[in-house]
Amino acid sequence: MSRAAVRVAATGTPMIDFILNAFATLLVVIDPIGLAPIFLAVTRGADAKARRSIAIRGTVIAAAILVAFALTGATVLTFLGISLPAFRIAGGLLLFWIAFEMVFEKREKRKQASAEQALHHDQSAGRASAAEELRQLAVFPLAIPLIAGPGAISATILLASQAPDAAALALLILLVLALVGSCLLVFIAAEKVDHYLGETGRSVLTRLLGVLLAALAVQFVADGVKAIMA
Repeated sequence: MSRAAVRVAATGTPMIDFILNAFATLLVVIDPIGLAPIFLAVTRGADAKARRSIAIRGTVIAAAILVAFALTGATVLTFLGISLPAFRIAGGLLLFWIAFEMVFEKREKRKQASAEQALHHDQSAGRASAAEELRQLAVFPLAIPLIAGPGAISATILLASQAPDAAALALLILLVLALVGSCLLVFIAAEKVDHYLGETGRSVLTRLLGVLLAALAVQFVADGVKAIMA
């Protein structure tokens, strides 16, 4: 193998590792499949057109939030005087807690409670129109915190801080957009997805993804500790 080929392989491996790690982390944290039954609960009583409108608006807002944090997260941390290793440890611990909730099936219940709180708040506040109702549901709880929640935001900042170069950051942003886009597809087909998986399927999938997220979270903490002690 020529020196040029060796050099390309050496530079390509970190990029591939970064993208695979980013994909696994964001897929588990955002959890598009797990959001299907919650989306159905949030949009209970709405017709197909209204659900599609809520899904599109919510995913666009969530994507904008995550992309903004990917681009500015490190700058914000620097402004606040927070080092990246310290944030990796804190973010890793937060992701580990989310993984713990997933393994013991507490995360979906918490998200369901957040959705119900939002619905009760809207009903008690009195909505001006159906259009205003759609806007409120799309922003809260769909975009925040169901899609772009604390875990997704923390993971995005952590991954952006680990991007080896501008190309990797651009790929991370494309990955974020793709995963949020997958949420849109799941929302549009939410009834079919929920029926196909069933309660048992969702439970098994959530626990498996929780174990994977726990391992990724421990790695984030380990990297942060190594960086601080170096």
